[in-house]
Amino acid sequence: MSLLLLPQPSTTLSPVTASALAARIPFATVTPPRQRTFTAKATLSTSLLETAPNAIPPKKVLVPIGLGTEEMEAVIMIHVLRRAGADVTVASVEPQLQVEAAGGTKLVADTDISTCSDEIFDLVALPGGMPGSARLRDCEVLRKITSKQAEENRLYGAICAAPAVTLLPWGLLKRKKITCHPAFFDSLPTFWAVKSNLQVSRGLTTSPGPGTTYQFALSLAEQLFGESVAREVAELLLMRADDDNATKKEFNKVEWSVAHHAPSVLIPIAHGSEEIEVVTVVDILRRAKANVIVASVEKSLEILASRGTKIVADILIKDAQESAHDLIILPGGTAGAQRLSKSRILKKLLKEQSSAGRIYGAICSSLAILHKQGLLKDKRATAHPSVLDKVNEEAINGAKVVIDGNLITSEGLATVTDFALAIVSKLFGNGRAKSVAKGLVFEYPG
Repeated sequence: MSLLLLPQPSTTLSPVTASALAARIPFATVTPPRQRTFTAKATLSTSLLETAPNAIPPKKVLVPIGLGTEEMEAVIMIHVLRRAGADVTVASVEPQLQVEAAGGTKLVADTDISTCSDEIFDLVALPGGMPGSARLRDCEVLRKITSKQAEENRLYGAICAAPAVTLLPWGLLKRKKITCHPAFFDSLPTFWAVKSNLQVSRGLTTSPGPGTTYQFALSLAEQLFGESVAREVAELLLMRADDDNATKKEFNKVEWSVAHHAPSVLIPIAHGSEEIEVVTVVDILRRAKANVIVASVEKSLEILASRGTKIVADILIKDAQESAHDLIILPGGTAGAQRLSKSRILKKLLKEQSSAGRIYGAICSSLAILHKQGLLKDKRATAHPSVLDKVNEEAINGAKVVIDGNLITSEGLATVTDFALAIVSKLFGNGRAKSVAKGLVFEYPG
C-alpha cells in the first residue's frame, strides 16, 4: 500500500488531527502556522519511506532523550514519524547512549546530541517526563539547536512537562498559544495557555501527555508531509473514532486474583517486537505498581524493535524460568512475533501459565503464537485484522480489547493503551485504572 506525499498545508491544518485522528481525544485548537512549502513527491510504504533515486531526502527529525524522559511519548513520536517517512534521529543528552526512561524502560539513542549541532532538522520534537524535561532543559547543545529551529521558522514541538520545564526557560514560548501537562499548566503564561489536547501555533506544536501523543505525533506528521500521509498512518495505527461498543468486551468473567503481592508481569521481547506495544504496557503497568519484567528471547538484552527503537531488556528469557509470573503478555510486531514463537523457553512458560490457570495475553500479531500452541481453544479473542483472518477461533471483530476468563487480547498499536488500562482494572480495580489514565491525560471509558 502506498500513497503520495502532499504539500504541507500553508494556512490551516486539516480535520485529520483534530477529529478523525482524535480517538478519545475530542478537541484541538490550532493557530495557523507560518507559510511553508513542500513540493517533493515520493511514495510511502507501510514500512519506512522508500525514495526513488532522484527524490529529495526525507524530512529530518530530532527527538532528544534523557534520564527520566517519558518513554511512551518518545517511542510513539519516533514510531509515528518514521512510519510517515521521516528520517528520525534519537539523540541522548546524557554522557552515554543508553537512557533509563521515567518508567524504567531502558532505551538506546542513535547518537549523542553533540553530533547534531551542525545538522539542519525539519522538526525538533521534545518528549516530556520528569526529570527528563529538566535534563533536556539543562543541555546547552539542545537549547542552541532548538533556539535556532525557532529563529529560522522551522517546526518544533514539545509535550507533557517539556513546554513548561524546557521551552519556557529557553524563551521559546513567546506569543504562541500553548498547552502542557495539567501538573505544570500553572507555570505557563496565563494569556497564552490553553487547556486542550493539541495546540499548533506559528510553528510550535504542544500537547499535554502520553495519552495525547498519537494526536500530537500525527499533527507533526501532517505538518511535515500533508493530510494524506497523516490519514494513512492513522489507519495503519488502527486509530478510529470512538464507538461505545468497540472499546472492551468481556466473556466468562472471573476475578484475577494475585494474592497479597504486587503482580508479577512478564513481557518477552525480540528483534522486531512492536515498540509502541512493549513500552506502553510496561509504562502503564509500572505506573499502577505492578512488578514488570522485560525479558529478551535473543542472545543479548538489547533488541532492535520494529521501527528501529533500541530497547534493553531487564533479563534474558532463561532467567524468567526461576519463578512463576501472574501474567505473561506477548507484544506484537510481525517479525517479533515470529521470533518469540521460536523460543522453547517461552513456549514452556506459556504452557505452564495456561495449565496453572494463570493470566496470559497477546497483542496484535502475537495472537498467532497462542493459536499455534492451542491456547485459544474455546476462547474469544481479537488481534490485528491481518491475523484474525488466519485464526479459526471465535474472533471478535471491532473490539479494541477482548477478555475471556484469564485471557486478554488486543488489536494492537493505538489500542494498546486501552489494553494496558484494562489489565490495571482487572488486577487493581477501576479506581486505579482511572487514576493512571488521569496521569496519562487519557480519557478512560471504564
